[in-house]
Order: sequence, then structure tokens, then C-alpha cells
Amino acid sequence: MTDAVLATVTPATGSADAAWWRQAAVYQVYPRSFADSNGDGLGDIRGVVDKADYLSTLGIDAVWLSPFYPSELADGGYDVADYRDVDPRLGTLADFDDMIAALHARGIKVIVDIVPNHSSDRHVLFQAALAAPKGSTERDRYIFRDGLGENGALPPSDWQSCFGGPAWEPVGDGQWYFHYFATEQPDFNWDHPDVHAEFLSTLRFWSDRGVDGFRIDVAHGLSKDLPAVLPSQAELDAIDTTDGQHPMWDRDAVHEIYREWRQVFDKYDPPRIAVAEAWVATAERRAKYATPEGLGQAFNFDLLEADFDAGQFRHIVTDNLAQSAATGSSSTWVLSNHDVVRHATRYGLAPLNGRKVKQGSAWILAGGPADQIDLERGGRRALAASLFLLGLPGSTYLYQGEELGLHEVADIAPEDRQDPAFFRGADPDRDGLGRDGCRVPLPWAREGSSFGFGSAGAHIPQPEWFGAYAVEAEEADPASLLNAYRRALALRHELQTGESLKWIETGRDDVLHFVRPNGWGVVTNFGTESYVLDASAAVVLGVLKDGTVPAETTVWLQG
Repeated sequence: MTDAVLATVTPATGSADAAWWRQAAVYQVYPRSFADSNGDGLGDIRGVVDKADYLSTLGIDAVWLSPFYPSELADGGYDVADYRDVDPRLGTLADFDDMIAALHARGIKVIVDIVPNHSSDRHVLFQAALAAPKGSTERDRYIFRDGLGENGALPPSDWQSCFGGPAWEPVGDGQWYFHYFATEQPDFNWDHPDVHAEFLSTLRFWSDRGVDGFRIDVAHGLSKDLPAVLPSQAELDAIDTTDGQHPMWDRDAVHEIYREWRQVFDKYDPPRIAVAEAWVATAERRAKYATPEGLGQAFNFDLLEADFDAGQFRHIVTDNLAQSAATGSSSTWVLSNHDVVRHATRYGLAPLNGRKVKQGSAWILAGGPADQIDLERGGRRALAASLFLLGLPGSTYLYQGEELGLHEVADIAPEDRQDPAFFRGADPDRDGLGRDGCRVPLPWAREGSSFGFGSAGAHIPQPEWFGAYAVEAEEADPASLLNAYRRALALRHELQTGESLKWIETGRDDVLHFVRPNGWGVVTNFGTESYVLDASAAVVLGVLKDGTVPAETTVWLQG
């Protein structure tokens, strides 16, 4: 690889505020597990309001709020019963307005999750579909098919849900509805104009309430073109996903939907932003979601899928910056979220050996013998990787609790688990344990029945070791991970500039050094031996030992 400076992207014209998302540090709040204000065991919107000062002190630019809508929690809130309301267990629209005001008063933008691929089976449109006859307009808003066999007793195909079990559910009159996710999550038919109208209204509703942007769940799945005779699961799996013509995934037609949405976003000042969750086959396919005419940004999960390895990190960064330059977007860097094993745990395990994360699945959990994971090493590597990310051009998405160094919680009793992937036997790459381990409520205090999460315990029990990782414990320790994140985010605000970097050769395959246009440098030692730093720049973050960068650590320089 050469040391050529990557092309600098010129932000879109308009006010400086309109481009806030290009270099933002965004913090994902999974509201049911963030903070419980009323002592019912479930995190809520008032809990976010109560912790607004914590979020401000952390130094983030925006909060991404996972679903808070009315839901039966068949899939952690991603089964939405009403897209324009707040789940009564989490609060009210007035509470939501207070949250927007509290965060905006502290200079924090708000991004909310939109779930357009499917609704809850309790949604008024789906209830109308069940009550209506075959062939009706109501049913055509979702994907209904006649069953096979006598009186439609057999499903239309052998397709499987990603959570395990059949992807078709009978409704009692010879027809079946399609659900790629849980049975309680019927897929919309995006060929129907009423579905378009429903979501355009939803985007306007939240934008009018002051929401700054949207994270689009399963953004690559909306457009479908299912033939009269459906292929088998094996045939479906064999269809090419790189040409935009797959019947289910990443169809070129999906971008017509997002062009329609962009017209709504751009009517606001500043324009509302959006980021796609699009698990697609190639970088070129992902780039289509990040165009200015579409959503504008798409999640880059490449580092989330990588080992703690210098070669993989450098290749991924170089590739994604080039993609962003080509689309006019900015890169999105992420190591953890609500769907995958926390990166502190991943980095304490053996290398991934090329295994990839997929929607609803991740790496094998550290749920077995203790000798399968090195907790200390995982935490050290996690900090090094996070500081590397925070030094990159583009936006960085952080997941709640990573600033505390939380590990995955593997030891959860079956009766306390909530993920449908666990109950349906899916997700073999995680030992069948599902995603609950990264969704355990946060510890705020060293002690107590829920470590300060709420007065009545937590909806997923927390382990005893959480107390040592609590906010209260880490705030009192100047050398804690929380305080390291705070220093890094504050310094990032001072130093972040431009959307390019230059690689500096280090003479070692396991050490990366890059420099930003203002002389800000980042050195990460991925290896097990210390690295002698040959630089005159001052260290502004991290600690050298006898002029060397210790193994598996990151330092920031300013020349």
C-alpha cells in the first residue's frame, strides 16, 4: 500500500450544522436497558432524561435511540405496534419531548430507529389484514400467499425465519403471511402505496418533534419481488445477491423508496439525516445507500467483523475511506451494537478465523469454560481499538456500556432470556444463546439490587461482577476506561478535521500509524511486543513506556 493521502470529501453545501453527522460521535441507547426512572425493572425515556448530564459529560454528539415504540417485545422492541407513539411502559410523548429538549439543550442530536421492513402483528394495519378477506387491500399491505396442499394446509414454501422455524404463518383461511424475523413480525409489502404513506407520515411526525435523524433497520430488505412459484430455501440461498435483482434482498428498487424519503428529509432545516443498516454482499452495493439522493450514510460493519489485526484494520479503513469519497458520504465506524457480542469479549477470545457476523448472529460466546477468554486482554484490546476508531475521519458509533468496558454476559438463566433467537434455537454461531448478553441493563452504582439501574431490579439480571464496572466506580478512578473515553471524546472535538488521513510506515506489520491533515497522529500497536516510537510529536492521549508504545495499546500524537 502507498502512503498517498486519500481524497478529501467536500461536505454538502448549506449551514455548518447541516453537516454535523459527517464527523459525529454517536452513542447508541438501548432504552429498555439504559436507566429505569420509575422502578418497574425496565429502562424508560425519563431514564434517558435523568442521565442527560452523563451523556453530555461523556462528550458525544448524538444519541441513537433504539426502538421505544409500543411493542409486545417479541424482538426487543423491533416488533412495532405503533410507529408514532411511545410504549406506555417507557413513557409518553411528553416524556419524549422532554428528552429531546434535555439533549438538545446540551448540544446532543437525537437519532431514532425506524423499522420499515416489518411491523408487530399487533399493528392496526396487520389487525385489519387479519380481519379482511383474501385478495383485499388490507391484506395486500403485507405479504400473504395461498398455502399449498389441500385447503392450503401447507406453507407456500420451505423458507426459514432467521430466528428459527418456518417463515410462513397460517391465518386459518388457507392463506399464510411471511415473516423473515419472528412470527410476531409480519413483513410489509412495499409495492402497496399505503405502506409508503404510513412511513412518510412517520418520518414527518418525528421530524416535527425535533428528531435530527433516523437509523433504518434492515434497510436492504424492504423491496421484494416474489415470483408466483416460490423457490425453495436452497434455491433462494443460491441466488446472486450482487446484481440488485435478488427477490428478497438489496434490490435496486429499494433506492426508489429512499429517494422518496430524502424529499421529506430535505424539507427540514437542517435536513434530517439517515443511516442504513444494510448487510449487503459488496462495498459497491452498500455505497448505493449512502448517496446524497438516498439515505446519505450506511453502516460499515467491516471492523466489527475483523480480528484485532493491523493488516485487516488498515485494509478496511483504506477501502471504506475510498468508498466514502466516491459517494460523497462519510465513513461510519462501529465495533459493538445491540445485535453482536461486545468487542471487549470478542477480543479476549481466539481469532475469528474468517467467520463473519450476520444479521441476528455473531461470534461464539464466552459462555463456556473460563479459560476460553482472557478478560484483561480483551479489555485492553477493546480500548486500543476504540481509540483507533475515534481518531479516524468520519462518524463513530458507540454502544452503551462500551465506555465502561462491559463484557458480554453469558450466564443468563433460560427463564430470564428474551431474544427470540434463543427460544427458537437459531443463532448457532453464538452457542444458541442469542443477543441478550449485550443487552443486560447498565450498572450505574457499585452496589444495590440492580447496581443503580432502577429500584426494582433489572429486566435481565445483572452478574455480580457488574459492580466493578459501574459508572460510580469508574468515575472515581482517574485511570478508568470511562475517563479514558471522556478524554478521548473531548480531544476528538478539538482535533477532528477534514475527511482524510495519511498512513505512515512503521516498519512493523503489527503497528499502524496514521496522520490527519492538522498533524494529529494515531499509533496503534496490535502486537505483543512494545514499539519504539520514532516521532517528535507530543503524546496527547495514552502513555508511553520508556519511549515505546506498549503492546496492544493506542496513543494519540499532536505535531
